[in-house]
Amino acid sequence: MALDMTSNYKSWSKAFSQPAQEFALTNLPILSGNIPVGLRGTLYRNGPGRLQRNQQRVGHWFDGDGAILAVNFTATGATGVYRYVQTQGYQEEEAANTFVFPNYGMTARGGFWNNWLKPVKNAANTSVLALPDRLLALWEGGLPYNVDLQTLATRGIDNLASLSKNQAFSAHPKVDRQTGEIFNFGVSVGSKTTLNLYSCSAEGKVKQQNCVELKGLPLIHDFVLAGEYLVFFIPPVRVKILPVLLGLKSFSEAMVWQPKLGTEILIFDRHNLDLVARLEGEAWYQWHFTNGFVDDNGLIIIELVRYSDFQTNQYLKEVATGKTNTAAKGTLWEIKIDLKTKQIVASTQLLDRGCEFPVVPQHLVGKSWDKTYLSIYQEGTDLSQELLNAIACYDRKTGRLSIADLGTNCYPSEPIYVPQPDNLNQGWLITVVYDDNDHRSEVRIYESDRLESEPVCRLGLPSVVPPSFHGTWKSGTF
Repeated sequence: MALDMTSNYKSWSKAFSQPAQEFALTNLPILSGNIPVGLRGTLYRNGPGRLQRNQQRVGHWFDGDGAILAVNFTATGATGVYRYVQTQGYQEEEAANTFVFPNYGMTARGGFWNNWLKPVKNAANTSVLALPDRLLALWEGGLPYNVDLQTLATRGIDNLASLSKNQAFSAHPKVDRQTGEIFNFGVSVGSKTTLNLYSCSAEGKVKQQNCVELKGLPLIHDFVLAGEYLVFFIPPVRVKILPVLLGLKSFSEAMVWQPKLGTEILIFDRHNLDLVARLEGEAWYQWHFTNGFVDDNGLIIIELVRYSDFQTNQYLKEVATGKTNTAAKGTLWEIKIDLKTKQIVASTQLLDRGCEFPVVPQHLVGKSWDKTYLSIYQEGTDLSQELLNAIACYDRKTGRLSIADLGTNCYPSEPIYVPQPDNLNQGWLITVVYDDNDHRSEVRIYESDRLESEPVCRLGLPSVVPPSFHGTWKSGTF
C-alpha cells in the first residue's frame, strides 16, 4: 500500500512515497556556486526508483526497480537524464500494473507454482560499470543490462561476450585503472553452490574464469582487489533454500545468521584466479569494502564497514516501508592478514561513528591510499530512525574525520571522487542529495579536501531522485 505521510514517518521517507519520475535530457540549473572548470565527464548513479505498484509495496529496499541518473558536465554547463532500466521484469510488471516475480524480499504472487515458473526478477538496481561503448546496470543475482551511455536507453541483457544465462555478474566489479583489467564474481546455485570468478578486458569481455565450491548458500555482496590478490570475506549468513523454492519465504526471509560459522576468508591470485589461501575469522557481517593493498611487510591490508550481526538486513527491509525501527550500526574497520601464516594478525576499529558506502579514488583501487570517503551519520543521529545524513573524509594517516554538513533533513548518496585533470590527488566529491525541506533532489559538488566548506556548486534536478546505492564517474565526452 502507499505510504501514509500523515503518520509518524521520518522526512527521508517522502523520497520513497511515490515511484520516481523519469526525465529526459535536461539542462540543470545552477542553484549556487559554479561548475569547476576542470570537471568534465559524466556521473552515473543507480538505485531503486520504484518501490510500489498499484498500492502494493515491495518487500525489501533491494526489490525496487533500477533507475539510472546520468549527469554530464561540459564546458557549457550540466545536463541530466533519469530513466528506469527496461528489464524484462520491469516491462511485464508495468504491463500488468502489479508485482509478478519473486525477488530478494518478495515471493511471487500465486505461491508455489509461480515461484517455480517465474524466475527471480533481475532488478538491475545496484550499481553501474562504465565501459568505453556502453554502461552496464548491475545486480546481485544475474547478468547485467546493457544501457546507452548517453541516452540511458536499455539495449538488453549483456553476457560480456561469453557468460551463460545462468551465471551472475555481481554489482561490485573492481577495475585496475593502470592495466584496465576488470575483476568480478557471481554465485551460482544448483546441486552445489559455486563462486565464479571473472577477469575481463577493459572493453568488458570475459577473458578468464575460475570457480570454487562454497559451503551452503551464503550472501556475498562485495570483495576486494588488494595488490596481487582478490579477497572474499564470507560472513556467517546462510539461505535455507527449501522454503524459497516452495514459495513460503523470500530469499531475505530465508537468510539465517549463524555466528558459530565465523567469517570464512578466501584469497585468490588475480593473475590466474587460483585459490591460494582459505582461512577463518570471528563472526561479523559486511556489505562493503573500502579497498585493499599489500604493505611493505607482505601483509594484506583491508578496510571495510563492519556490523556485529545481520540486523542491517532488517533495517534495510524497513526502509522500503518508510519507517525504520531497527538499529544496525556499521563502523569502519581495518583487517590485516598474514598470507604466510594464513592468519588475521590485527583487527582494528578505525571509527566508532555509524557509516556506509566507503570509496577511494578509482586510480587507487587495489593500492595503498590515504583518504577514505564515505556516507556517515551526523553526531547525535538516532540510527534506528534515520538514513545516512552526511558525507565525510577519513584520513587514514592522522585519524581526522572531516564532515560535510548537508543541513537538516538532507540525505546524500554515496560520494564519488573525481580527480582534477592534471592532479589525481586533488579533486571533487559529487553526491546526489534529497532535500526534504523543499522535497527536491540536487547534485552537490565539494572540494575533496574542504568538505567542511560550502559546496562549490549545487545543481537542481527536475524531479526527486530517491536515495540510490552506487555510482561511478566516466571522464571525457561521449
